[in-house]
Amino acid sequence: EGRVEVYHNGKWGTICDDQWDDRDAEVVCRQLGLSGNPKALSWAHYGQGSGPILLDEVDCSGNELSLDQCKKGDWGQQNCDHIEDAGVSCDPFTGTVLQLYAKGTIRLAGGHSPSEGRVEIYYNGDWGTVCDDGWTDFSAQVVCRQL
Repeated sequence: EGRVEVYHNGKWGTICDDQWDDRDAEVVCRQLGLSGNPKALSWAHYGQGSGPILLDEVDCSGNELSLDQCKKGDWGQQNCDHIEDAGVSCDPFTGTVLQLYAKGTIRLAGGHSPSEGRVEIYYNGDWGTVCDDGWTDFSAQVVCRQL
């Protein structure tokens, strides 16, 4: 996680947070080889950068492999100050699984021992399962830590 900086024409610079959203963050995390639940952060959340503001009006669909493939303003053309530097969190511990756990109690069911099994969550008076979409080793670590 941190302030997003890009390298262009021999210089490092920041990105303005105009139109900055989670789809843009998803592309940044993918480009960096990081997984998790990407979150876009605005208003220099990770501190103001120095040097040029190189990009503005970045508008990714979320499917691109790099920021270069996203719609954006021309390099160096912007109307921002560093107080608007864009940031990203690629933190794998901010995902939906954690949001669910915060709302209920979890258990493991159907395993050969108490330390393994299907993850179930108690919510609104019922036990249910957790879908494995986006499930990673990090998700399993959170479950084990909570149990």
